[in-house]
Amino acid sequence: MKFQSPPGMRDFYPADQRLQNWLFDHWRAASLAFGCEEYEGPIFEFLDLYTVKSGAEILTQLFHVRHGMSEDAKFAIRPEMTPTLARMIAARANALPRPIKWFTIPRMCRAERQQRGRLREFFQWNVDILGVDDPLADAEVIAVAAEFFRRVGVSAEDVVIRYSHRALAAAVMRSFGLSAEQVEPAFTLIDRLDKLSSADFAKAWSEKFGESSSPDALVEFLKNATLEQAIDRAEAAGGLDGAKGGEAMAMSAASSPAPKADAPAPLTMRESLMRFRQHLVDLGVADYCAFDFRVIRGLAYYTGTIFEAYPRKIASRALLGGGRYDNLTELVGGPRVPGVGFGSGDAPILDFLRDLGKLPETAAAIDVFVIDADERFFTAAMRVASDLRRAGVNAEFSYKRQNLGKQLKQATSRNARKAIIVGEEFEKQGAVVVKHLSDGSQTVVEWEKLRSNANYLR
Repeated sequence: MKFQSPPGMRDFYPADQRLQNWLFDHWRAASLAFGCEEYEGPIFEFLDLYTVKSGAEILTQLFHVRHGMSEDAKFAIRPEMTPTLARMIAARANALPRPIKWFTIPRMCRAERQQRGRLREFFQWNVDILGVDDPLADAEVIAVAAEFFRRVGVSAEDVVIRYSHRALAAAVMRSFGLSAEQVEPAFTLIDRLDKLSSADFAKAWSEKFGESSSPDALVEFLKNATLEQAIDRAEAAGGLDGAKGGEAMAMSAASSPAPKADAPAPLTMRESLMRFRQHLVDLGVADYCAFDFRVIRGLAYYTGTIFEAYPRKIASRALLGGGRYDNLTELVGGPRVPGVGFGSGDAPILDFLRDLGKLPETAAAIDVFVIDADERFFTAAMRVASDLRRAGVNAEFSYKRQNLGKQLKQATSRNARKAIIVGEEFEKQGAVVVKHLSDGSQTVVEWEKLRSNANYLR
């Protein structure tokens, strides 16, 4: 019987894994550059952790199981990292110094139909800043993403990070005549705006809201409004009265801790968004960013800034997405810890970089290939390789006893930087021949001196 990997899962042969490692290295480097710390969590969680955030409908997107005969022991393989992050932060909220700047690159699974850029098993880069309401955190999270794009050679001409704001969008929806109860269903539909034809969108709209509510003027505004125009309209309609920049419109005053007597007044929505936009300039990433009211993000737990990255010239799904979530830790039983973050899957990023021609050649390489000039020197060659490995040098040798020329050819095929030839010089002088395979030059070096300075070979 012939077996294959399950649909939507991937095998990573060495060449594939080298490419994954290259991507992970850049994700990790961009995160560390901003002072983020790496964390991890379990591969599966109690099922309730996901349903409390997303409702029972999430069950269709999860691989979930019941452990033994207990009805209470229901688990799910993690489909996303934010619930785990919220649980971990909630557990130690009072002990963690602010700001909390964390990142992770976990493996995750979703029980959904596979398609290009969307798999059942995938890796996702997550970056989050928690513990601060300041719009600077929103801007810096976006700057981490832009820094990654820069590091892999993707310019602002290739990708755009579109941003909006949930509370501002809700206020504008109300200004077009939607009721408070209709805002979330409208968000869900607008989130599909680019995927539907105008006729299909209008039909879906009328089915949800009736013929009396026309989407034409709203859609036109969503497509063309500037940030200032959106704020002006929301303020004129009274939709932003008392709304704060980092909070959802529907958040009650009781859900937030009472401000200290000497605390500065909270920012208005206009002040918060203007500062956020200026921070993008100050952080040097404004050229990567653009306000776009059509960015809605389907997840209802977002409370403020929301954003998605898209290729400018290539049709593709979102390369990353995220936003501000200020109530999530409360949902999992902890104190309120405001947060903002994003996730980026490996599959759409690699497809995008491949389409742009930005993926590197990642041939396997080693530092040194140790060669025995004659079979009687093979034991000595193995000892040389062993000493080099203990010194941190990646060293290999041939399993077959063959002539010098064939071993040099094997060294070249393994992309070795240098070859060390163990032969007569080793026996008579305690020396080896170091051959630079890039240009064919070689020198005779005393082995003990070389071993004590093995970094030369790396």
